Amino acid sequence: MSSRTLKYAYFPGCVAQGACRELDQSTKALSRSLGIELIELKKASCCGSGTFKEDSQLLEDTVNARNIALAEELNLPLLTHCSTCQGVIGHVDERLKSADVAYVEQVNGFLKKEGCSPYKGSTEVKHLLWALVADYGLDAIAQKVTNKLSGLKCAAFYGCYLLRGQDHPYDDPFNPKSMENLFEAVGATPIYYRGRTQCCGWPLSSYATEQSFKMAGMHIQDAIAAGADCLVTPCPLCHLNLDSRQPEVEKVIGKSLGLPVLHLPQLVALALGVSPKALGLDRHIVSTRPVLEKLGMLSTTQK
Repeated sequence: MSSRTLKYAYFPGCVAQGACRELDQSTKALSRSLGIELIELKKASCCGSGTFKEDSQLLEDTVNARNIALAEELNLPLLTHCSTCQGVIGHVDERLKSADVAYVEQVNGFLKKEGCSPYKGSTEVKHLLWALVADYGLDAIAQKVTNKLSGLKCAAFYGCYLLRGQDHPYDDPFNPKSMENLFEAVGATPIYYRGRTQCCGWPLSSYATEQSFKMAGMHIQDAIAAGADCLVTPCPLCHLNLDSRQPEVEKVIGKSLGLPVLHLPQLVALALGVSPKALGLDRHIVSTRPVLEKLGMLSTTQK
């Protein structure tokens, strides 16, 4: 990491401000611990999670051009901790940067009517994972570790959008290593299993619920079979299907699971000495107690 303070235009997204508030909580806690400055984009709107383009590509492009323009006003990269937001907004950014001038003018025309700043294509869209690995650096993170996560076996769940939502992803879509390298930097042991780069099933959950839960169940069972103590995900939508709906998944597949699912910033912040309660680990549906027991951190939950 360079001597300058890392600073980002922070796009929290919808889910982290609602069903997964602990993600917003832990992202801010982690950033404070690392000295990263986040300027929250309070006027940003939902990215659409890929649904806007089903009706209109122009709608998706315009809504997210506005989100990007808010970061451009600050002359900062747009940072999100949601893989879906990263995939959607990042892909819009790529598309507009290579689009015909007339199309970008059409998008900016809609923004002008609403009194918004124009999209310029002058910044980048970045997921928290890439910011930690590429901007801050694994060695620098390792130097900040005060509670090494020794013995904790972590299974990364990359999901869909993080690796395949953009034309030029930051990691190999078929054999990524970023999360596993980050696990090792904080002292944890990476676990490799079949489903780590596959879909969690969330996109199907509203119209093919049983199939969605079977997909989630398959991934959780594979991770358990590989010896994982927990899943770690960089996407709150994946977290909803893998953690919040895990009791429903168990009913569909007819098996008990009980595998804790952590948000990426929760895991890293634990290693930096942030208390489990401050990271919202008590908000999960599947208890995170087994993880904390293994790390000898249960007492800190009482603080």
